[in-house]
Amino acid sequence: MNPVIETLLNHKTIRNYKSDPIDDKVLNTILDAGFRASTTGNMQVYSVIVSKDIEKKKELCKLHFNQKMVEQAPVILTFCADFNRFNKWCQLRDADPGYDNFLSFFTASIDALLVAQNVAVAAESFGLGICYLGTTTYQADKLIEFFDLPEGVVPITTVVVGYPNENPAQADRLPASAVVHYEKYKDYSDSDIELAYKEKEALPLTKKLIEENQLTNLAQIFTMRRYTKKDNLHFSKVFMEAIIDQAFMNNED
Repeated sequence: MNPVIETLLNHKTIRNYKSDPIDDKVLNTILDAGFRASTTGNMQVYSVIVSKDIEKKKELCKLHFNQKMVEQAPVILTFCADFNRFNKWCQLRDADPGYDNFLSFFTASIDALLVAQNVAVAAESFGLGICYLGTTTYQADKLIEFFDLPEGVVPITTVVVGYPNENPAQADRLPASAVVHYEKYKDYSDSDIELAYKEKEALPLTKKLIEENQLTNLAQIFTMRRYTKKDNLHFSKVFMEAIIDQAFMNNED
């Protein structure tokens, strides 16, 4: 099999890591692979913060809701939407930057995520494990302070990188028929939804989660436990305030 496809198809999320260091040559190669990702207009409006210091990782762990893998893994990579560097270049060249708006934030966020995914695949090709941390956007305001980020820079995602200390089963995925549309978007009938989620709902893990949470079905676990409306509204407000504070919304009504 094509080794790239093999790496992609064998992806697993790793949450338990060895403390073994990652060779600098390997890490630099992984980062270089990230930098080859597609980017809007070749502006590369992103930055990557590498965290390896043990004490700093302990502080980062607290910010990421005490997920212990942040302390365990040798490298933590924080990917940021970053127009700060590009804006300063424009100003030095007598070009007036117009990037203090939502579209520019969105553009830079896409760039950062594309780089992060390239890095993740490259890391796995070296036998390393990775885990994305959704807590990055929840704690954006605190991470901005922790990393001393200037205006125009917002943390978008964090990737934990290290040698796996576990071999978990692959997470389930919806069938292709549930996510692929041809030519036009075909909306889902009730029977389509039933078919799309049939295998996921029948998994032993699903049944275990339903029992542990004392709920009726998996959808309720998402809406009532994992990603509640209350939390979504709270963290949306926090994240939007961070974006505004970082001068990405100056020209928005």
